[in-house]
Amino acid sequence: MAADSISSLILFIAAMLIAAGVAGTLVTNVNQISNSVDTYSTDVRDQIDTDIEIISDAGSGTVYDGNGTVTLYVKNTGDRTLENDTARLDVLVDGQYIPRSDLDLSVLEGGSWRSGTVAQLEIATELEAGEHRIVVGVDGDSEAFEFYTP
Repeated sequence: MAADSISSLILFIAAMLIAAGVAGTLVTNVNQISNSVDTYSTDVRDQIDTDIEIISDAGSGTVYDGNGTVTLYVKNTGDRTLENDTARLDVLVDGQYIPRSDLDLSVLEGGSWRSGTVAQLEIATELEAGEHRIVVGVDGDSEAFEFYTP
């Protein structure tokens, strides 16, 4: 009878060690998943709060100056303040990526590019006569603008 108690005790201790190992692994994995969800939800919230609109007039003839500069007026219509530099901007002109070194962004009212303010975006690029499409993206939101150059 004592042998049965000792083997039961050994099996019980082994079961507890296995259960503790599994529980420790599960706690670690759940913690990592929780941290990932928190990080992802912050990124998604920033994307949801980000919204821009290109308010330039495509028919005005002032979008392209003929000397290699496209000027667009971009309004922050989102709920959060955006950076007033080109670090977070992605610009495509007729499907070609424009490097950030060829971009210049300045907020018209000065200061930060907060909700409701307009920024002037100057893009250094040569354009042929014809129809053109520009896509401006910032923090997951993008807007397209089409215009014609004579």
